Amino acid sequence: MERFEKKREFNGMPSLAITLLAVLTSCYHLSYAYFHPFFALDHRALHWLFMSILIFALYPCSSKRSPRARMSVFDWLFMLFSAGICIWIFLNSTSIMNRAGAFHTVDVVLGTTLVIIVLEAARRSTGPSVPLIALIFIAYALFGPYLPEVLSHRGYTIKRLSTYLALSTDGIFGVPIAVSANFILLFILYGALLRKTGAGQFFTDVVFALTGWTRGGPARAAVISSAFFGMISGSSVANTVTTGSFAIPLMKRTGYPDYFATGVEASSSTMGQIMPPIMGAAAFIMAEFLGISYFKVCVAAAIPAVLAFFSTFMQVHFRAVTLGLSGLPRSDLPKVREAFVKGWHHLFSIFMLIAFLM
Repeated sequence: MERFEKKREFNGMPSLAITLLAVLTSCYHLSYAYFHPFFALDHRALHWLFMSILIFALYPCSSKRSPRARMSVFDWLFMLFSAGICIWIFLNSTSIMNRAGAFHTVDVVLGTTLVIIVLEAARRSTGPSVPLIALIFIAYALFGPYLPEVLSHRGYTIKRLSTYLALSTDGIFGVPIAVSANFILLFILYGALLRKTGAGQFFTDVVFALTGWTRGGPARAAVISSAFFGMISGSSVANTVTTGSFAIPLMKRTGYPDYFATGVEASSSTMGQIMPPIMGAAAFIMAEFLGISYFKVCVAAAIPAVLAFFSTFMQVHFRAVTLGLSGLPRSDLPKVREAFVKGWHHLFSIFMLIAFLM
């Protein structure tokens, strides 16, 4: 079955409800970052509560028969079961941890159900690859005694496996979701606020004003603006949409082939994920697994990020020389002074972020 390429787009009251839920999610994570009112399992369960509701509301099932303007019965069932289990874990986290190793039947049933829900959420949001890999390893844990000797092991019961995966801080609520709950969502929120307040446009205007008039200027501007935008957003998609909407048409206008223009934008936006101080989710997970500060990861990533953007910039320059391209007229480009007058204040938050990370 084919997956939907786009999320659901609600109108009216459903759209308002999703918006309010997203605002509530942001407010909760901001308050937790400051006050830390709950223990790890409680916080991660609440984080998954918000995330699962959004996933099952926005991502339809793979079937073409799934409605696009409203939620289906299966969407509601998955959402309600996920929310109910998360609330149950939040309310009973202390007793769950105290009886570790001696779980009740209800623990096994709810734990198994939560594993199935997480696999379905992963399938809807990322495709079949991730849940398929997870199912292979789950099957390996369950059917170990029946495998060839080189791969065999004593095996794990469903009771032990489901409770370990769903009711401890080592499985579903382990390091990756901890990083998501404590860091990734906050940085995504920060990047989204910068984009919505015009920081991305500010960087794009400044870069085009400085480089757009040079030989092959739009392509150079695409590389540099993607680097600057990568500093405030760890999302390659957001980077492509923001900088590509200006850069790609201008690159084609100055004489670059279509495939080269799109390739430059795609590669530059992807490299933005390793451009400090805000990088992709993998950087936060690396810091957590390695037990080092995120600032050290930023320092390590800065060197390959600069080298990657420099090499792309030089490729763009050599292609412009080969094709004999020129830049855009200065009259068609933004003015540096005007750009700084409108958006100079965006620099403060970035400098403060770097200072706090240090």
